[in-house]
Amino acid sequence: MTAGNNGASTPEDDDPFGYLYADGQANGAQPPSGGYGYPNSVNRVRPVGTRQYGQQAPAPQAPPQQQGVYGQPNAHYAAPETLPGGAGTTHAHQPSHGGGGGRGRGPNTKGLLIGAIAVVAAVVIGISVAMIGGDDDGDEGGNQAGATPSQTQDSSEPSPSASGGEAEEEAELPTIDAKALRLGGGAVTASDIKGAKADGGVYVTGFNKVGAKVTWTVNGMKEGTYRFYVGYGIPGEDANATVVVNGKSATRPLNMKNFGGTPKGDWEKGWQTSWSNVNLTDGTNTIELACNEGNQCNAVFDQFWLTEEPPS
Repeated sequence: MTAGNNGASTPEDDDPFGYLYADGQANGAQPPSGGYGYPNSVNRVRPVGTRQYGQQAPAPQAPPQQQGVYGQPNAHYAAPETLPGGAGTTHAHQPSHGGGGGRGRGPNTKGLLIGAIAVVAAVVIGISVAMIGGDDDGDEGGNQAGATPSQTQDSSEPSPSASGGEAEEEAELPTIDAKALRLGGGAVTASDIKGAKADGGVYVTGFNKVGAKVTWTVNGMKEGTYRFYVGYGIPGEDANATVVVNGKSATRPLNMKNFGGTPKGDWEKGWQTSWSNVNLTDGTNTIELACNEGNQCNAVFDQFWLTEEPPS
């Protein structure tokens, strides 16, 4: 059987591979560029089974000039199954994803919701456990800190404060006013000059001549070095005196300078304080302030007292 020309619409005219055969080449078949391969051939899209052999193919219809609105039916459109000889198309039933009475199976939203709730619950439980664990650790730390005495607790045992200790020491060390001193060599008491701190404003005067002395007997002392303080008054000029402890004179006199720079001749403004170190023994000691040769003794006295020698 050989290919022949049985008409313009025979299947042989539509052979896309006609250019490969000698008879096709003789009839002018060319490699396809727009058609199937034969001259004047056109592409025709037909549904399967609608081809009628031996009949004149209908002329192609021009496309419609106006496109329909998207989503609306097109009046010029004809489904393939409506064409003559067209085979019906069977539409498979698509299961519905919506609600109602449909039996279709949609996304498992219930399972996703349960999973999300489970994750949230796990996070909440984890946070609660961590917070409970932190509270337990804090309680243990507090118990340990309370069980072990701290340095502050160890040092909270009763002990005298610095100020209290100094007050007790000063209270224990003796102080004496002028009227309680033993006087000799012309020294007497008086109260004419204002400003004396002794009881009643009494002070010792008449000390401005050689041989005058003032003696203080101190009982119950412990051996050691102390500071012997003297409250004195001068008329705006320097003075000094010899300190004698238990009969032994000190090598340096008690300096009673005009430290305040008070006016000369003004006794009321001349009240000041000086001190000298003394070495005492256990028990009773005598401290004497004397006006000896070479001293400048123009001074009056209102009080004597002792303090411990500060450490050097």
